[in-house]
Amino acid sequence: MGAFKDKKSGSWYVQFRYTDWQGKRQQKLKRGFATKHEALEWEREFLLQKQTDVTMSFGSFYELYKKDIKPRLKENTWQTKENIIEGKIIPYFKDRKLCDISATDVIEWQNKIRTLKNKHGKLYSKTYLRTVHNQLSAMFNHAVRYYGLRTNPASIAGNMGAKESKEMKFWTLDEYRDFSEAMMDKTVSYYAFEMLYWTGIRLGELLALTPADFDFIAQTVTINKSFQHLAGKDIITSPKTKKSNRTINMPDFKKLSSSRDGQRSEASRG
Repeated sequence: MGAFKDKKSGSWYVQFRYTDWQGKRQQKLKRGFATKHEALEWEREFLLQKQTDVTMSFGSFYELYKKDIKPRLKENTWQTKENIIEGKIIPYFKDRKLCDISATDVIEWQNKIRTLKNKHGKLYSKTYLRTVHNQLSAMFNHAVRYYGLRTNPASIAGNMGAKESKEMKFWTLDEYRDFSEAMMDKTVSYYAFEMLYWTGIRLGELLALTPADFDFIAQTVTINKSFQHLAGKDIITSPKTKKSNRTINMPDFKKLSSSRDGQRSEASRG
């Protein structure tokens, strides 16, 4: 155990043995440190992680949290969580010992987050503030449940922000028919909106559909995947929830079209 200088490169490295989670002895080698202090500090943090000691830094705990949680979540869900943690939480707590963070520290952090503004220059909504706090609290809960932290300081401090009830907006049938008539000359868009309106599927589910998902004899469409655009890439994932895997009865679009044409003719005669 210890730090050593690489005579060729002039940098420092650490080489040591440790016991892994299966109780097996392992050897670790890490190169490329600028100073002996940096090398020894990295070794200390590594060993604390392996011992799951709550005196590790919050930044080191985040690496454990990521390893534990990321495989359980859908990629888009993890990216949302990661953006909040790395943008709003890690900068404030990264170098603090996990066990030293108090409810007062969390309150001070909350007050700082409340002053931040979004890309449009506006303060964050109460709903978003609540979401940010929930991510911090979830991390502490994980530390309590699996790594021996005694209490969750974010829970003691209490949440910030609040739930906001947003008014649901939807088209009436007449409003949709007026819109769809205006869209009829844009064939692909028209068919897309017909599917969205009459079946109630999500946009991502629509974009993931393939010919194999349609059964035109039974007049059904099977929803078992969703389209996502993540990190500059188009990917296909599983639907939002398990219940989102479903088979939907499609309406008779010919009858809907005939009904619309009949109403249009009647209106023109009137």
